[in-house]
Amino acid sequence: MLEQAIDFKTESDDLFQIIKTLTDEELKQKTGFKEWTINNIIGHLHTWNIAADRSLTSDEEFANYVSLFSKEYSKRQKMRDFEEAFLEGRKGHDLIKLWQGFYPEMSERFKSAEPKKRVKWVGPDMSVKSSITARLMETWAHGQAIYDVLGIVRKNKDHIKNIAVLGNNTFKWCYTVHGKTIPSTVPHLRLISPSGELWEFNDKSDEELIEGSADEFCQVVTQVRNIADVNLKVNGKIAKEWMSIAQCFAGPPEQPPVPGARFTAFK
Repeated sequence: MLEQAIDFKTESDDLFQIIKTLTDEELKQKTGFKEWTINNIIGHLHTWNIAADRSLTSDEEFANYVSLFSKEYSKRQKMRDFEEAFLEGRKGHDLIKLWQGFYPEMSERFKSAEPKKRVKWVGPDMSVKSSITARLMETWAHGQAIYDVLGIVRKNKDHIKNIAVLGNNTFKWCYTVHGKTIPSTVPHLRLISPSGELWEFNDKSDEELIEGSADEFCQVVTQVRNIADVNLKVNGKIAKEWMSIAQCFAGPPEQPPVPGARFTAFK
């Protein structure tokens, strides 16, 4: 049984709980993520959940998806436009129902799949375990913008360790995508989990060290917070540079939000 598939469903369920009673008008609210609305975020999550599911279940269906994506994206040059076309303009509770009706079934398929099986993606192939972990990360990261705009402080669960591991494992990727020389030393991580456990990664070092809340480390590596807006203790030149370019997701180099741009909008 693939635990990450269960974690993905849990995170999706938590997000559903905070939006299920919103009105269609409230779902049009712009968030702190590139002014995407709540509708845009749910549409994005559902579109790429479908892509990941097809990559697991059918090479042919996934190839058709990629072909459609390439064709539509080449015309529009905007991810959101492609997603809205793919979803045939669904919004509001019609869209919420579509997303919420799909991800539990998807979770079941991933839960029983072979974790090391290779599946195709728009970028390089990856393992089934990596694929569903990426969906968990995306749901958690994009979900943060919804929690923020609704003024809700998220109570994380220890399954965010999947995201912390992904953030740590993409250390070299951060430098590669930004065209920088990869350091020979990876900073030591000392993170406190939501339940109070200590999670440590990499060789022990006081000179190159990042320590503090696992929640905040995950926020920085997913670029939902600027390092200046969290309370992580960051020691060392490499550690500071890493946190300034951290990016645990694929695609071109992205810049973190400017200091003060992303926050919980208490109401």
